[in-house]
Amino acid sequence: MTLETKQLKKLALIDYKDAYFLRKFMNSQGKMYPPKKHGLSAKQQRRLAQAVKRARFMALVPYVVK
Repeated sequence: MTLETKQLKKLALIDYKDAYFLRKFMNSQGKMYPPKKHGLSAKQQRRLAQAVKRARFMALVPYVVK
């Protein structure tokens, strides 16, 4: 099982509390990568975006990295 397959399976159970997993989908500036980079569907990208927004609000993931 490749890393991408594991990530896609975990996307079904995406949780905003898993900050290390969310950081894989963000660049060094704290911006989210486009869905084509990781091969996400529109539904998966929406779930990921919602989880990142919740994590930012809870201060688990920074809004901006200096």
